[in-house]
Amino acid sequence: MTLSTQTASTHRVSASTVDVVPTGAALGAEVRGVDLGDLEEAAFGDVMQLWHDHSVLLFRDQTLSDKELIAFSRRLGDLDWAPIQETGRRFVEGLPEIYIVSNVKVNGEPIGSLGDGEAVWHTDMSYLDVPPKASMLYSLEVPPTGGNTSFCTMYGIYEAIPARLKDRIVGLKIKHDGTYNSGGYVRQGVTATDDPLSSPGAVHPLVCVHPDTGRRMLYLGRRRNAYLVGLDLKDSEALLDELWSFVDRPEFAWEHVWRVGDLVLWDNRCTMHRRDAFDPNSRRIMHRTQVKGDARPV
Repeated sequence: MTLSTQTASTHRVSASTVDVVPTGAALGAEVRGVDLGDLEEAAFGDVMQLWHDHSVLLFRDQTLSDKELIAFSRRLGDLDWAPIQETGRRFVEGLPEIYIVSNVKVNGEPIGSLGDGEAVWHTDMSYLDVPPKASMLYSLEVPPTGGNTSFCTMYGIYEAIPARLKDRIVGLKIKHDGTYNSGGYVRQGVTATDDPLSSPGAVHPLVCVHPDTGRRMLYLGRRRNAYLVGLDLKDSEALLDELWSFVDRPEFAWEHVWRVGDLVLWDNRCTMHRRDAFDPNSRRIMHRTQVKGDARPV
């Protein structure tokens, strides 16, 4: 394979063994002609460089078994186990690394989590002391419309905020709430609260440096119950609202319309993502893996 791009300004990779087409948005690129179940080491190295360059990668027309999805995911690092679902069982018996995102029910019981509603902007599991560094979502069934996933660049948002705002947030730390998931549901074993001062969650720097690229980024996590440590709650809320006003701007985002066989890999450290709602009478089944983080955000 040879490296091809839509624009002459696109980053080149070392061995030129993969074809890449940037989305044309603030982040994201499609990597073409790659079978993730049979990826040579040189091509994998190129994919990792492209991942650092674009933050989100799309691979279409994949035909991966769950074991192949796990095997490819492990090339990025150790994997987290999926949480126990509300029924008290694993999503996929014998494969605890697989997390199912779905609205489908069998015999009245959901086969996955997050249903068919909107999932608001968030970073996966930022309420942990060491959040995951990467996530992958692989589509098995998709609705005719809706259920699109959008990604935004936290590099770009940090670079775009005015200097006066950068000065205000230097050295600030933010508590990332662990009460609610991105669908608005209370996490298993947690007591519901809407008090940002008392809600559980890890504290991280508001501005972080990516450990692989060295670029600065805003690390917001999610809006609900977030708190800027040391500020009055009113001042924390006002400053967070100002920062979050940048998140919904289309110039920082890319929206992916799913097809069956799509696998999307995103860098959980420098992006956020959200999902559109879709018709509850449609079926949507995604299998997800999550790569453990190497260290606390700094």
